[in-house]
Amino acid sequence: RHWTPAEMFWVVKEGIKMTGMPAWKYRLSDDQIWAVVAFLPAMARLTPEQYASLPMTPPSALSDPFENGKASAARGARAISQYACVTCHEIPGIVGANAPVGPPLAGVASRLMLGGVLPNSPENMVQWLRAPQQFAPLTAMPDLGVTERDARDIAAYLATLR
Repeated sequence: RHWTPAEMFWVVKEGIKMTGMPAWKYRLSDDQIWAVVAFLPAMARLTPEQYASLPMTPPSALSDPFENGKASAARGARAISQYACVTCHEIPGIVGANAPVGPPLAGVASRLMLGGVLPNSPENMVQWLRAPQQFAPLTAMPDLGVTERDARDIAAYLATLR
């Protein structure tokens, strides 16, 4: 209640590490984040019933927050951190906790196969990231709910690891 709009914008955009607050910069444009910030003071005054009665905008109605929709290796590196991929994999260029139960991803762009079951291509990498158990039911790779955009960005980053 005492934070400035700029401080709230930063928290919504960047998240807060080691809490349940995610970084929304991966899914919302700055304009959409400002809309969230504008709503926060009003939300604090709503009863649960009033909040439940508000009309909701479906995600498909939101504008594309990224220019031209092209995959970005830079966004991919941030998404890799957001999805905590370094919890299980050593990934060149990504810092974080590491308990390597998955294979190291150095040179992944030069490998012939993904997960031992899919030919290595950008399209297959996106599919593997989004639903690994669909292709290898016994894989230890979990389904993390990676969005299409994030999978494309992560694949763009992994493609730089030759």
